[in-house]
Amino acid sequence: QVQLVESGGGLVQAGGSLRLSCTASQFTLDYYSVGWFRQAPGKEREGVSCISHSSDGTYYADSVKGRFSIFRDNAKNTAYLQMDSLKSDDTAVYYCAADLFGECHADSMPPRRDYDYWGQGTQVTVSS
Repeated sequence: QVQLVESGGGLVQAGGSLRLSCTASQFTLDYYSVGWFRQAPGKEREGVSCISHSSDGTYYADSVKGRFSIFRDNAKNTAYLQMDSLKSDDTAVYYCAADLFGECHADSMPPRRDYDYWGQGTQVTVSS
């Protein structure tokens, strides 16, 4: 079954860290950009970060810039979101998504409609 599987979410205190993983099953991520989105209760899903299929472009939302890092290991068919200095505002369900030949730039990431595959989401809860 073609799918993306996220892992690494959980409960953490403010100031702590988590690393989310996004692993592709039954397809290779090599040619896909990977985006991370999050959705808090009562809010729209928002783009957080993105890495191009060639890893030469990354994007971070202003709210996470300097605290989150995105990277990928194509040998493991996995992309990661390292989240440091977590705040209560970071509490949300986090989703990864894959966009065939998508490009990420410092000031933009592909819109939600461009993504071909989505994961099921992983809950991140930051306690203050």
